Amino acid sequence: MALRARALYDFRSENPGEISLREHEVLSLCSEQDIEGWLEGVNSRGDRGLFPASYVQVIRAPAAEPPPPARYANLPAGGFEPLPPPAAFKPAAQQPAPAAAPEPFPVPPAAGYPFPPAPYGGSYQPSQGSDDDWDDDWDDSSTVADEPGALGSSYPDYEAAGGGAAGRYRLSTRSELSLGSRGGGHPAGHPHPPGGGGAKSSATVSRNLNRFSTFVKSGGEAFVLGEASGFVKDGDKLCVVLGPRGPEWQENPYPFQCSIEDPTKQTKFKGMKSYIAYKLVPSHTGQQVHRRYKHFDWLYGRLAEKFPVISVPHLPEKQATGRFEEDFISKRRKGLAWWMDHMCSHPVLAQCDAFQHFLTCPSTDEKAWKQGKRKAEKDEMVGANFFLTISVPTGPGASLDLQEVESQVDGFKAFTKKMDESALQLNHTANEFARKQVTGFKKEYQKVGHSFKCLSQAFELDQQAFSSGLNQAIAFTAEAYDAIGDLFADQPRQDLDPVMDLLALYQGHLANFPDIIHVQKGALTKVKESKRHVEEGKMELQKAEGIQERCNIISFATLAEINHFHKIRVRDFKSQMQHFLQQQILFFQKVTQKLEEALHKYDSV
Repeated sequence: MALRARALYDFRSENPGEISLREHEVLSLCSEQDIEGWLEGVNSRGDRGLFPASYVQVIRAPAAEPPPPARYANLPAGGFEPLPPPAAFKPAAQQPAPAAAPEPFPVPPAAGYPFPPAPYGGSYQPSQGSDDDWDDDWDDSSTVADEPGALGSSYPDYEAAGGGAAGRYRLSTRSELSLGSRGGGHPAGHPHPPGGGGAKSSATVSRNLNRFSTFVKSGGEAFVLGEASGFVKDGDKLCVVLGPRGPEWQENPYPFQCSIEDPTKQTKFKGMKSYIAYKLVPSHTGQQVHRRYKHFDWLYGRLAEKFPVISVPHLPEKQATGRFEEDFISKRRKGLAWWMDHMCSHPVLAQCDAFQHFLTCPSTDEKAWKQGKRKAEKDEMVGANFFLTISVPTGPGASLDLQEVESQVDGFKAFTKKMDESALQLNHTANEFARKQVTGFKKEYQKVGHSFKCLSQAFELDQQAFSSGLNQAIAFTAEAYDAIGDLFADQPRQDLDPVMDLLALYQGHLANFPDIIHVQKGALTKVKESKRHVEEGKMELQKAEGIQERCNIISFATLAEINHFHKIRVRDFKSQMQHFLQQQILFFQKVTQKLEEALHKYDSV
């Protein structure tokens, strides 16, 4: 008998490995055995993956061939081992689950996922390079990952029965993690059979099946579900205000800039190791410090991990060979200058303690650097706790309409996709045009100049005095075309290269936003799920309002970051296009000047 099922409700996949369903759609099941509330099968479009078991009704029909083998056929007969009973844990706050009336008809609950949560933190890992490895004297054996409950631990600490320190996050009981136990023998995530009379616990929003999604790893899920807890100092608060274009980050009251100059080659270990150091001069201190690329790389890693809804600009890429070539050093310095400009221009990143330590710690004070580095690495306001630091507008007119927010985010998602495609096309075109100018155009103009030179040499065979002026004018024309060829070869450094540097920086930003949008979309999904539970009488209104309030915080932050991106984009591209056209005008003025000088040589012939 081939296993089939009919979809009772629409289901939209949100994570890798899931498939979407349409109501009344017939699916082929890979196995009748569910995986903690999920089934695997193939929909009518040929997509294979997981979907909630409670969204379908299993039907049986004869078939000529057996169903496809299940990917999870190696599961034990009873499915995954159930979690320990609630008595094994001591959550921060545990209320008895109220009884609810039995369901008169099946409803589409969200699928549960009882596995332990992944660590709340970013997935960034600094890349390794031969010239950028940390010095032994800058790192000691102690790391924050070795400390219980600190960033990098496998799981948040929790207080086990019989003693132990309480965890930083509130650990929910099993009934709080999914739709809850519906009576004897029903695994988490399964609906109670229609007409059943058993008591059921209060439902909450379920966890995502994909524990490696950005929404989970960033801590967004834990925050929305109310599991984040921590003390927020005044200096850690990030304010979102309502501006003329909507939510905006509160401006930095003390704006500053920082120049990056004088890259110099330095050595250590008696010349056995070489590196490039860049001089940084922040305008708000006026004190210069020297930093290596590895210091930039460390700072980027800390910021990317701490701020899941902020687009931290990407650093210029590393290079395995030619690290000390003049062209590469110059190009990297320009890329770092763009990076620094975006860092200083961001109201949140510019005031971050780790960034300020990077800018102000004296280069010669290794002890102070280590202390600041350790402090940044032990920052507790990361992951789910980061969202606790965000302060949003309150009062009349400050609430967000979820449909409008979703529409704005969808519009921005389409915008970033189109901008990314256009940036790639422009970068390819500019790179190809620059290559032609450096090689093709130079060669062609110098070929024309060489032809004119050959003509003037031929004319010199005529010994008539009246032809000497013409010969000199033609020879000068040949030199003019040689010079124009050199101008073409040098011009990309002045106009096209800066454009491509800017495009590279923005391609990094555009690569960041899918994860930022995913966090916000995940929060909206939890709100919709909680509203459905309230309508079905499975969740208290107060709990759903708490989920929506926390989702609003993520939405405010996301919209503020989108507005900042547009603001800085307009500023940068306006300035860069003006610079490009000005350099083009200067270039053609130089070409015109060379041609006019050659023309005037014929006046005296």
